[in-house]
This record gives sequence, structure tokens and C-alpha cells, in this order.
Amino acid sequence: MLRGKLNGSRSRETHELTELALRACLVASDAAFNIKDFLANSSRMAFLAVRDCEKELDRIERQIDEQLPAAITQVSELEARELLACLRFSTDLERIGDLLWGVGQRAQSLQIRLPKPDSKQLIEMTGILEKMLQSVRESFARRDVDPASYVLRADREIDQVYRSLFRRHLEHDYHKKVQHGVDVLLMAQALERAGDHATNLAEELFRLIEGRSLRHMPKKQVKD
Repeated sequence: MLRGKLNGSRSRETHELTELALRACLVASDAAFNIKDFLANSSRMAFLAVRDCEKELDRIERQIDEQLPAAITQVSELEARELLACLRFSTDLERIGDLLWGVGQRAQSLQIRLPKPDSKQLIEMTGILEKMLQSVRESFARRDVDPASYVLRADREIDQVYRSLFRRHLEHDYHKKVQHGVDVLLMAQALERAGDHATNLAEELFRLIEGRSLRHMPKKQVKD
């Protein structure tokens, strides 16, 4: 297990880049919170907050991408692993920001309020994603795999809500009764994909903290 060693002394560059990755986790969870608020209340401030989060995640990704090559040549193998984790974090979190901003833009473009069953499930998916991102940050900050384990279980929850919403939209004649059904499905798909990115980060934390990969284990076994 690498936990004890990772909690030891680190170079200034590693510390700074890790703090940036942790900030990106916080920004991404803020984006999820504001998407939830926007879907529930049509808050203009929440919509603009999601846009600002997406821009901030882009900025953090660029900064890590620019600083990491020089930093990684000056550190130990353990710190190099941490820096590579920071790079993966910035990439996945930037993608989550893009997906959430896309959900916000699509919801903003609708001419009518979403039907209650759809908005309820989209809000549920977003709430799960928000908790996943908070747990990813906690796991990374504490070097503790327990919050990361929660993320793996929560991915199954978000998948279940997505499948339920999808099945309802495929029911006979439902698409004729509900306007913008395609938009709803695309928003749900984006949230499901954001959950997959959060799961990637949880798996990365297992590799960083415990030195073992979950990539090749059966999906059910990983989440159990």
C-alpha cells in the first residue's frame, strides 16, 4: 500500500499541482450543484455559475498540462505517479465540466419547462454526480479509498436512473406526448457519461493510494 509514503514530504511543484487537481474537484462539484439548481428552479445565476465552472476547469487543465512536464522530471517515482494522477484528474474533470455545461445549454434552449417525471430524474442523477465528485475530492485529499469505493457504488445508482428514464421514453406513444424527448435523453446521457468520468477518477485513486488497478476487474465485482 502506498498511502503512508504518499503522505510524506513532497516537492513544491507536486504540492501545487495536487492542490490544483483538488480545486478542480471542488469546481466540478459546484458545477453539478448549480446544474441541479438550474434544473429545479431555472435560476439564471445557477446557469451562469455552470458556465464559469466550465471555464475554470479549462483553465486548470491548461495550467496542469503546461507545468507537469517540467515538474515530473525532478521528482521521485512516487511523486511522478501523483503528478500523473493530477493530469488524469484535470482531463476527466474538464470533460465533466463540458458535459454539465452542455446540459445547461440544452435545458436553457427549451421553450417549455421539462415534464415533472423527467426533471425529477435528471435532478436525481445530478445529485448523485455531485456526491460522487465530493467523494472523489475527499478520497484524494485524505488518501483514503473509502470515499472512492462509494463513487464506484454510486455509478451503479446513476446508471439505474438513466436506464429507467430511457425505458420510459421508449414506451409506446410516450414520445408523442412529451415535447423535447430527444433533448431529455441527451441530457441524461451526458450526466451518465459524467458519472463514468467520476468513476474513472475513483479507479485512479485506488491505483494511486493502494497501488492496484481496478481496470481489468469485472464491473460488478469492482462496484461491490
